[in-house]
Amino acid sequence: MKVLVINCGSSSLKYQLITTEDGNVITKGLIEKIGGNSEFCFYGKNGEKITQSHKLKDHAEALGVVVSNLVDPAYKFVGRLEEIDAIGHRVVHGGEEFSKSVIIDDRVISSIEKYAELAPLHNPPNLLGIHSCSKVLPGTKQVAVFDTAFHQTMPESSYFYAIPYEYYDKYKIRRYGFHGTSHRYVTIKAAEFLKKDIESFNCITCHLGNGSSITAVKNGKSADTSMGFTPLEGVVMGTRCGTIDPNIVYFLMNKENMNTAQIDQVLNKKSGLAGFSGISNDLREVTAAAKDGNRRAAIARDLLVKSIRRYIGAYMVELGRVDSIIFTAGIGENDAYVREKCVEGLENFGIAMNTEINRLPSIRGQLTDLSLDGSKTRILLVPTNEEYMIAMETAWVINGK
Repeated sequence: MKVLVINCGSSSLKYQLITTEDGNVITKGLIEKIGGNSEFCFYGKNGEKITQSHKLKDHAEALGVVVSNLVDPAYKFVGRLEEIDAIGHRVVHGGEEFSKSVIIDDRVISSIEKYAELAPLHNPPNLLGIHSCSKVLPGTKQVAVFDTAFHQTMPESSYFYAIPYEYYDKYKIRRYGFHGTSHRYVTIKAAEFLKKDIESFNCITCHLGNGSSITAVKNGKSADTSMGFTPLEGVVMGTRCGTIDPNIVYFLMNKENMNTAQIDQVLNKKSGLAGFSGISNDLREVTAAAKDGNRRAAIARDLLVKSIRRYIGAYMVELGRVDSIIFTAGIGENDAYVREKCVEGLENFGIAMNTEINRLPSIRGQLTDLSLDGSKTRILLVPTNEEYMIAMETAWVINGK
């Protein structure tokens, strides 16, 4: 099955055309600056990068460019549009309503619109992609794959907050969790790699990037996760503060005479690595500054590591038996120092990393066992592939599996 995977931002459209039988990426690309002088970058069949400029007023026009590119005889990605069997959309928030991926209809669209209040930066662009596909590819089935769906298996003790219950009743304030597509993908790949039955597989998945979350997976299902009602909760991130004392919010609002929009910007856009270091939200730049003796950069990196270690420790207790600790996403896959520091001291629990393997440049992008022989819990580097997971979810839904 050929599945077109769509991931829309407010002014961008990212896509991949994937054959689900073998995971082959026929082509992929990105259109940025939609609404003006747009930039279109895609990859040819031989992996060559091709860049074009277009003037595109909206996502529908951007998708029109993508579709024309797919059937362009110069590239021969597909002979005709009918070869595209389905479209899979990344949708960030599905609330409590969706515990699995679904075929998109009017009811699903209404629900995505409803949950836009909880994900205002993500659900509206996701909807733009869905509506654009309906215009440009009207006969093709579309599937919504929700970031929150994987976490709908959490028990009540993991997702409720200890606030008056009436606020859950009124506003559905609870932990939802995010990055679910990535957490599910690396869990499946790790279980396969370790030859474990997914239904009895326990692991801690560390999706570490500009946005990061840690998940406790019990018997192949999400049992707890670090991100909460919004993606702000949890570990220190690129620009997000992660978990802090809630009274800091009111203290700052009073002292700095800030309104709700301003404090939201501080916590979501001006905190984390960027806010504390004063350098960047990119850990590579923060690390370079730390090596040059910048004290705040060094502390910022330590804050990141310590926040991850807290969740790993808590989830080890929660799960009891941990078959694997998994590192994935931009930082998790590429930063050997962070991986080492996150598991440092676990030797006392019989969990040990092979630091020589961990530091090899050749393991980048490769599923790798980073454990020492005899480690009771396997430490794995598992490259994530959310687009492939979305394609597979789409195929399963279309085929009724």
